[in-house]
Amino acid sequence: MSQDRRNDYDVTNTVQVSSPTSVRNAVHELFSETFPGMSYDKLWLAFYDFERLFTGRYPGYAGCDTTYHDMQHTLDMTLAVARLIVSYERSVEPPDRLGASRAQMAIVTALFHDAGYIRHEVRDKDFSNGAEFTLYHVSRSADFLRRYLPELGMSRHVGVSSMIVHFTGYELDLDNIELDDPRDIICGHLIGTADLIAQMADRCYLEKCRDRLYKEFVVGGIAIENAKPGEYMVRYKSGTDLLKKTPSFYQQVTRDRLNTKFNRAYRYAEVLYGGENPYIDAIRNNITHLVRVLEKSDWSLLRREPAYFLGIANAVQDIEKLVATQLASLTGIGIKNEGPLLMPS
Repeated sequence: MSQDRRNDYDVTNTVQVSSPTSVRNAVHELFSETFPGMSYDKLWLAFYDFERLFTGRYPGYAGCDTTYHDMQHTLDMTLAVARLIVSYERSVEPPDRLGASRAQMAIVTALFHDAGYIRHEVRDKDFSNGAEFTLYHVSRSADFLRRYLPELGMSRHVGVSSMIVHFTGYELDLDNIELDDPRDIICGHLIGTADLIAQMADRCYLEKCRDRLYKEFVVGGIAIENAKPGEYMVRYKSGTDLLKKTPSFYQQVTRDRLNTKFNRAYRYAEVLYGGENPYIDAIRNNITHLVRVLEKSDWSLLRREPAYFLGIANAVQDIEKLVATQLASLTGIGIKNEGPLLMPS
């Protein structure tokens, strides 16, 4: 991996994952080799609608204002899904392959896996930031896909897509997701894997957790949970506290999810990269660097300042005000000992 990797580029430093056009073209190249003759019209339209949704130009929706779960995250994750899909297709016997139609459905599901964070201008008028939906955003994404897929002419995929999107979250017990075709479960594993490895391999993952994810957790009621009236439970005291707990979360939860729940689907990436896995390498580098920072207690080692890719002007300032107001309102209220760690993807 190049040492001068740019903040908004993928792990190979070849695709600008803040650009829908760049990711769309990269996916097209991968799919045209793997699924020759497949029409790309529906995916082209899905990328177009994704960009409109996140930039506030999709009718009825406000645009993206979640600073961690922004446009770059979804594009990075979608590119990872495409890479895992084509690697899987090249690894298995013909009867086990996903095929063009199912692969296309998986990409559309990936593009809108975080659509649940986007506020609807009418239905969500009482909410001021998409992070307020953190605990149930995946179910909202599933609802969006149920409405959206028929518009793409993909009605027959609604049932599967609205289920496998849950592999990117924690709202359903993944062991209870039952689908008729095992290849649909494979798609779920690939999507869930891509969501985890893309964000954790981000060049600025550590800074984004500290400076952005923590704020979303505050607004979403995860950092400090209102256990019952007048009583609160603290999970993360600050962005740095969240980072202090990240290595153990990675060891105890993330690795189990990748290796057991998703059946080590990340291994398929090795097919594209000659036995290497740039995603896993980047994740190890991030965790190693974080451990070094924690051992030295030197937070100046985290000094990257990634750009934001949002759809609402002043979204950064607005969420900071929300966080400050929310934390100020808790002053003097009964706080219980720390609760269990939660880190929705």
